[in-house]
Amino acid sequence: MTDPFRRIAPIVRLAPAKLNLTLAVTGRRLSGYHELHSVMVELDLADRLSLAPSAAGRDSLHTTGFDPGPPAENLVLLAISEARQAVGRGWAAPAGSAGAAPALAARLEKRIPVAAGLAGGSSDAAAAIDGALEAWGAELGPDERLRLALRLGSDVPFFLAGGVALVEGRGERVTRLPPVGGTAPGVLLVTPDVQLSTKDVFAAYAAGPNRGLGGSTHLASDHLAGELRSGLASRDLVLRAGVLAAANDLLGPATAILPQLVPFRRGLARVLGRPIGQSGSGPTCWVLYPSETDAAAAAETVRTAVADGRLGSESGSHPFIAATTIRSALIRSTTEEPSA
Repeated sequence: MTDPFRRIAPIVRLAPAKLNLTLAVTGRRLSGYHELHSVMVELDLADRLSLAPSAAGRDSLHTTGFDPGPPAENLVLLAISEARQAVGRGWAAPAGSAGAAPALAARLEKRIPVAAGLAGGSSDAAAAIDGALEAWGAELGPDERLRLALRLGSDVPFFLAGGVALVEGRGERVTRLPPVGGTAPGVLLVTPDVQLSTKDVFAAYAAGPNRGLGGSTHLASDHLAGELRSGLASRDLVLRAGVLAAANDLLGPATAILPQLVPFRRGLARVLGRPIGQSGSGPTCWVLYPSETDAAAAAETVRTAVADGRLGSESGSHPFIAATTIRSALIRSTTEEPSA
């Protein structure tokens, strides 16, 4: 067979951010994991991961953009290592070669804020799994991929499916839903310069009254999933922003850990005059618009409010502000020309 490592260009994957349009906590397992019911969508905001043969003979990672922390703890390297173990010594090696799947050099352009509720790390892991398998010319069945994804994180299975989906259980049950119809909805993301640990937010939820179990958030989430199955237009999704902004059972726990999020959201609502939601465990705020153009105009409004002091933080640092869209089509790879 042809050696897959004699390719001209590296493997390139886009790793999109996700948005929780709804997030209901419906129970807790004996293992400690919470059961969820969440409608999730991919965004056009994405990290960029490239994989190439490693000249050093070991997996390596170089990052630019947002700092994802120590390379040894990065999910990209962990995903490559776990994928190699899953493939095992039976990978489709070229004639004359043997042993484990070869080492990879990874380059990650980190465009998604870290610990922001946008699951950038989980998306990077899914991209690394997919890219590494292509680089090795290897295959894993759907069940094997799911087990591998869950070992890396509860959001990783969603990114292997992609698009718009209903995510249930601890993240292992992913049901693809039809995309939103019409023009792709615009999304304004505003992330204050703070980080929230998902583990800490769920711990705060578990320590609270858990009023969300089986309550209005679950009903709103189930209703949205049903509307998407029946065909939901972009304009109708935007009209539901007020309901969706409140349909997150982790809002309270996040603000219990970081009380400053409450005045920040209120200030953002005053500046924009629209419902403000929270993605996942936070702290990223989201605002829905009819188009990316509208979201971009709103982003400029927020930047002006930050500059003139109407919207700020106690630390005085500026938030991350981005206009993007809900992704309407799966785009996993890009073509990269060989360097001269």
